[in-house]
Amino acid sequence: MTFHTDSPADTQSLAAALAGVLEPGDLVLLMGELGAGKTAFVQGLARGLGVDEPVTSPTFTIVHEYEGRVRLAHVDVYRLERVQDLYDLGFDELVDDGRVTVVEWGDRIEHLVPTEHLVVRIEPGAADNERVLELTYHGARWHERRELVEKLIDDGTRG
Repeated sequence: MTFHTDSPADTQSLAAALAGVLEPGDLVLLMGELGAGKTAFVQGLARGLGVDEPVTSPTFTIVHEYEGRVRLAHVDVYRLERVQDLYDLGFDELVDDGRVTVVEWGDRIEHLVPTEHLVVRIEPGAADNERVLELTYHGARWHERRELVEKLIDDGTRG
């Protein structure tokens, strides 16, 4: 399913709506070029999960963790030189430990993640602040929630 947003605030609202269906153990891979809006998306997702603190890109620290309705691990694999570095940092535990894990630059590791995951591809649109977000569902749990996800996003971005 494809969605369009007109501003970073709209992208955050879309992500906040998606947060309504996220459950412990969910994995979301974000894909898109530098400046596409991946961190803005995570900020909205965090808000939707009840995170009260500021959310920033973990580019240099690799992982930021936040407390909310469901714990959130925000991972950025942009600077990793080797995939093994990700596992050395405990990626398996992040994904298996009852939290929502969101990975920026997820295309770099998609071949290594569990079958159950959601891909959100963010691309620039025709206008300066417009973004095109394409959601791709992987695994039975995500396919079962597809209609609910799309309804919540439609409802959450209309008003």
